[in-house]
Amino acid sequence: MASGRGKTQNYAYGRQRAARGVISDREIRFKCFSQNTIFDVLRSRPGWQEVQGDNEWDFYWCDREWLHANYDTMFLQEHQKILHFRNHYELTRKNLMVKNLKRLRKQTERELGKVEAQAFDFFPSTFELPSEYHIFVEEFKRNPGMIWIMKPAAKSQGRGIFLFRKLKDITDWKKGEYQPLGDPNAPKDIPETYVVQRYIENPYLIGGRKFDIRIYVLVVSYNPLKVWLYRGGFARFSNTRFSMDSIEDTYIHLTNVAVQKTSPDYDPEKGCKWSAQQLRKYLVAKHGTAAVKVLNSAIDNIIIKSLQSVQKIIINDKHCFEMYGYDVLLDDALKPWLIEINASPSLTASGKEDYQLKCGLLNDVLNVLDLENRLSGKEKRVGGWDLLWDDGPVFIEEMTQETGLATYMSVNSFLGCENTRKEQLREMYTLAQAVKK
Repeated sequence: MASGRGKTQNYAYGRQRAARGVISDREIRFKCFSQNTIFDVLRSRPGWQEVQGDNEWDFYWCDREWLHANYDTMFLQEHQKILHFRNHYELTRKNLMVKNLKRLRKQTERELGKVEAQAFDFFPSTFELPSEYHIFVEEFKRNPGMIWIMKPAAKSQGRGIFLFRKLKDITDWKKGEYQPLGDPNAPKDIPETYVVQRYIENPYLIGGRKFDIRIYVLVVSYNPLKVWLYRGGFARFSNTRFSMDSIEDTYIHLTNVAVQKTSPDYDPEKGCKWSAQQLRKYLVAKHGTAAVKVLNSAIDNIIIKSLQSVQKIIINDKHCFEMYGYDVLLDDALKPWLIEINASPSLTASGKEDYQLKCGLLNDVLNVLDLENRLSGKEKRVGGWDLLWDDGPVFIEEMTQETGLATYMSVNSFLGCENTRKEQLREMYTLAQAVKK
């Protein structure tokens, strides 16, 4: 029989665990709005059980619409975790992302000077339309012959995007023929919000084709800012060789899979993707390790600066987390450009390798969140996630091959480095395919 002192210690330990939001003495109850890869991962996770309807849950992979409709009236228990911060759109709507980046850049220049503000030189000249239309026209006239790209502020998968080089090409937009999404009462003379950006005309090409890089970033807290960077990811290639001769051809200029898979000669087996590991190996072989380190450091800067631009705006909640999909384009000087940030990056697998990548990614998200209480809280790596920022940059000791001794500190960032777990993921893929049949 336990002594009174033992009971007191156990009770105190239980209270401490509850305060930390830990679950380990029962099954973890989850809800999931999606039936794609994340559902497979949650369903196959030991000790996790799906619940339906209004039943109590511990973890909810919800969609943004559900969150917007319910967050303000919800009471969340200490242990509950939910996808998305309340106003995630401050970073993931194209116009708000640029607005927040511009604001932080101006603040940095005012407080620290122009040299420090140059750290924000990673997004093209961008204007919000219609509110900045006249400012854009002035910039347009100062740069005759420049090509611009128009994007709806709140659409994804390449919808509504087009390139132009003449102002008359956006006459229909200016007249208001593109109406705001989901707002039937909007005045007919107010066009849908767009952003217009300088088009990157000198992209880095591989095999003559343009590509961008999908990078996964996990934010578990904005105050203090705590950021994880995933080692995996992929490069999305256009299906057609790059050329500026035809700016109307979306198969040349847009790398979105949703666009490329409609190409007449698209091969679904081959696809248009490289893994982040393949891309890193190619770039190291062609440009050397030092150049790739500079590139990765610039990508780290994009991630941190963009998150800092909304750090004081995002409604921080310890119950919330966000897995962002960053889209980054390289130019022919290996300079990375931020194209957009997605709050709901696609989790539908386009093939076996893509399925394995996303299963590993999502399993590791759940490991970082640690509802099972397996971690110490001091980890700098969990599966394929590396802790990039914890209220400041996270460093590790680098060692020389000659001596095996630590020689200097480097940032804990390993985009494109190997993350071995292929056999386990191969089994998950086989099981998921069997269940679907």
